[in-house]
Amino acid sequence: MDSPAGTTPPLRIGLLGTGPWARNTQAPALAAHPGVELSGVWGRRAEAADALAAAHGTRAYTGEEGIDALLETSDAVAFALPPDVQAPLAVRAAEAGCHLLMDKPVATTVEGARAVADAAEEAGVASVVFCTLRFAPETSAWIAEQAAVDGWFTARAQWLGSLYAEGSTSEYADSPWRREKGGLWDVGPHALSVLIPVLGDVEHLTAARGPSDTTHLILRHTSGASSTVTLGLSAPPGAAGVEIEFRGERGTASIPGWDGAETAFRGAVDALAEAVRTGVPHACDARFGLHLTELLVAAETQAQAD
Repeated sequence: MDSPAGTTPPLRIGLLGTGPWARNTQAPALAAHPGVELSGVWGRRAEAADALAAAHGTRAYTGEEGIDALLETSDAVAFALPPDVQAPLAVRAAEAGCHLLMDKPVATTVEGARAVADAAEEAGVASVVFCTLRFAPETSAWIAEQAAVDGWFTARAQWLGSLYAEGSTSEYADSPWRREKGGLWDVGPHALSVLIPVLGDVEHLTAARGPSDTTHLILRHTSGASSTVTLGLSAPPGAAGVEIEFRGERGTASIPGWDGAETAFRGAVDALAEAVRTGVPHACDARFGLHLTELLVAAETQAQAD
């Protein structure tokens, strides 16, 4: 697509995946973004790819040859796929010279996540891992504000969903990887992505199982502060909710609400475009995604041994 002289051409982003996350968040956000051209949609099922592409005025791709064709016509690729499907395709996309906009977790194995981080670095492509709270305007500003404050003593993060509670009709409950891996892997990256920039990296981790898929973590951070984390997707509806709170010398700070996933995803698109333009890696890049996977693997191993 040609652009008028002096203007920046749109970033051509292809979308891999046609499930609920792609339909409800990623495709609408990409299609509506003024700095993006949605260059195509790839899906394993041709009818699903056709429907999603038609809804947003772009081209559908399917099959192995379709992946290569979409990569050839894209500057970057967004992923709406299970993590261990995402990881090898992200390596493939990086090797084709495409920037990466990945979902969390990057992979559920350290080897898979490391392959992505290494491929992105070797290819010199930008990468962003979509941890919602780091890109929603309200929460990203709040995280930056707390990170600038010294003297935090402890923190508490609780992210409980009712995806698998009795009577739930959420279409996200049909995800096999999410049901297998539970709240630790699905919402754990969100909590860790808030705690780490404020309190410092995790230098010691203890994990234990709770009811159903719930996992409890105790973390010691490099700042000297500690935090506790409760994660799950099977809470009764009345018990579900998200709370993140820091306590320190200046008192208590609680995370604000945010305006949904689509707005946050647009922020992630902006972050990827900035990393592409400047060559400066974003804090939530593939290397950070690898570190999240390392922490989650360690937590899962401990909790299973409990």
